[in-house]
Amino acid sequence: MRNFVKQTFASLLGTILGLFIFFGIGTTGIFLLLIAATSTRESSPQVKDKSVVVFDLSMNITDREPGSGELFQRALSGAEVERMTLRRVLETIEKARLDPRIVGIYLDASRTRTVGNMGFASLTEIRQALAEFRASGKKIVAYGVGLGQREYYLSSVADTIVINPLGLMEIQGLSSQPLFLTGALDKFGIGVQVVRVGKFKGGVEPFTLTQLSPENREQTQTLLNDVWGNWRTTVGSSRKLTPQQLQAIADTQAILAPEEAKASGLVDQVGYIDQVVTDLKKLTASSDSERTFRQINLINYAQVSGKNLGVERNSKNRIAVVYAEGEIVDGRGEEGQVGGDRFARIFNQLRQDDDVKAVVLRINTPGGSATASEIMQREVQLTREVKPVVVSMGDVAASGGYWIASDSSRIFAEPNTITGSIGVFGVLFNGQELANDNGITWDSVKTAQFADTQTVTRPKTAQEIAIYQRSVDRIYNLFLDKVVQGRNLSQQKVSEIAEGRVWSGSAAKELGLVDEIGGLNAAIAYAAEQAQLGKDWQLQEYPQVSSFEERFFGRATEEILTVFGNVGIQTQTSNLLTAELQKIQQEMAILQNMNDPLGVYARLPFNFRIE
Repeated sequence: MRNFVKQTFASLLGTILGLFIFFGIGTTGIFLLLIAATSTRESSPQVKDKSVVVFDLSMNITDREPGSGELFQRALSGAEVERMTLRRVLETIEKARLDPRIVGIYLDASRTRTVGNMGFASLTEIRQALAEFRASGKKIVAYGVGLGQREYYLSSVADTIVINPLGLMEIQGLSSQPLFLTGALDKFGIGVQVVRVGKFKGGVEPFTLTQLSPENREQTQTLLNDVWGNWRTTVGSSRKLTPQQLQAIADTQAILAPEEAKASGLVDQVGYIDQVVTDLKKLTASSDSERTFRQINLINYAQVSGKNLGVERNSKNRIAVVYAEGEIVDGRGEEGQVGGDRFARIFNQLRQDDDVKAVVLRINTPGGSATASEIMQREVQLTREVKPVVVSMGDVAASGGYWIASDSSRIFAEPNTITGSIGVFGVLFNGQELANDNGITWDSVKTAQFADTQTVTRPKTAQEIAIYQRSVDRIYNLFLDKVVQGRNLSQQKVSEIAEGRVWSGSAAKELGLVDEIGGLNAAIAYAAEQAQLGKDWQLQEYPQVSSFEERFFGRATEEILTVFGNVGIQTQTSNLLTAELQKIQQEMAILQNMNDPLGVYARLPFNFRIE
């Protein structure tokens, strides 16, 4: 047996080395990579007394750790991406607050307009951590060249904000500019029929309209007003400006030159980076001979042990944090997706694990498959009967995302979380006109009237549409019942606030869809309290990410298959419709993930985004 293992390992290693050489990496690079990974884990960065933590606001911050397949593909491409999880960022800022060696945080916003992928709910959690850091008496200094509204939302918490003399500042308000595909579908000859419940359910509008419906425009405007109102109140409180003053700036100036930003009270100084460095050298008591101030970047500081500060815990009692981030799909799903079967299996395991005393479900999804949502919600319900299950909503936890949250022990959301959207829909495409225009026709032979109902060769008949509508109605009523039972609300009230309408976190709390305003840390603290753990607990994150060596050796064969398998998947066309629609890849990526076996979805509008 031992010889078999050795032979298998040697064969696998040879295959991996061969593939790496094929991709042009070479054996030297591989072993240097292994050595670097090992040494990184074993050595801890050194922190000098009176140091400043440098927080690069262009860093990619996500809820979950990158999956092993993602890391493997990054290794093949050689791409370098600075990335941290949100929880790691919050934990590191708290550690810096307690660390007597740290005297301040420097918010580096010099790389402009790079925070755009992060939603305002995540930014709110980071901002609150920074505010607590500042409240401890330590300094925060921010510097930027071009400050957009997201960068400024974080930077406004600083003691001192400096903008480059050549820079600019944007205070323009928020907007959403959805994309509509109806004209393109008509041009290509692709027919679209929809079934839905909820007059505010805008998920189908990109395929049927050329502009927002009155109902969708109303809910979008209300949502933007809520998020923008929170932005003005929060920023104004730090900068001693009223919401009305900030609104006036947005309405009359929008883009401010550095001196205008200073005159308006938005920044404290107009200066260059060398001047900022000089001030930070004074803060850190650095000598004139030192090239720069004493510093350590946030990623490196995250690796510094916090045991002596009470930040890191070691206990057999576990609080599991499960990250549901991405599109909800039926089946196991891939990296970056919330696969119903995979997450149901995770909850099943956690429910039976006696060491896991509570579960925090972190939701950051616009929804997706109704079937997958129901599968996960059932597992959440069963787990809640055994131990506390607390939901923390991220930037968006809507439709299918709200479905899986509805029967938890407690729901936390930020004021600017996007949630609700209690409604369902189905989209039925057909390629008859496209095919006919290119000389393709079909005929049909069947044994029953509805035997070919699922064909894409023709539009659905009125009778067939009625069948699909009954299915959608049934699932919508099931969704309502889940919310009624899970939230302890009346059927009438849920019916009034449902209809597919999207709500902000603050509005959702007033309506009873959310219990408390708070972030991930607040949800974890509540879970520990409900499980009566005191401070005797340790976090364990799911889906679990293996170590570098496990990714490289233990799962190398799987990842190689994934890499090459994805190539086949990306070039394969499942049907004539997706082959044509791939011309607009961003929208088509969503369409390709629509795999609900019933063809019914609980999801936000496809391209909804706040800009």
